[in-house]
Amino acid sequence: MSERRKRKFRTGVVVNDKSNKTRQVSVERTYRHSLYERVLRSKSKFIVHDEKNISHVGDTVRIMESRPLSKTKRWVLIEIVNKTSEI
Repeated sequence: MSERRKRKFRTGVVVNDKSNKTRQVSVERTYRHSLYERVLRSKSKFIVHDEKNISHVGDTVRIMESRPLSKTKRWVLIEIVNKTSEI
């Protein structure tokens, strides 16, 4: 019996919601430089599958790694952590 490998989870902010069932999520991480010990920030953008179109720009969301869904989509929306207030 084979075990599935552990999936990666990330938390980020939706930066683009123009496509149907697809969102672009920006994930920011901080790390310390190995030699100079300065705290650095880096951002990564992930293309995420949102089946029900429930997330919008500015929402903080939790995403999970999945099988390839298209050429660039390899992540799935799990939940909305913090919803932005709609005006």
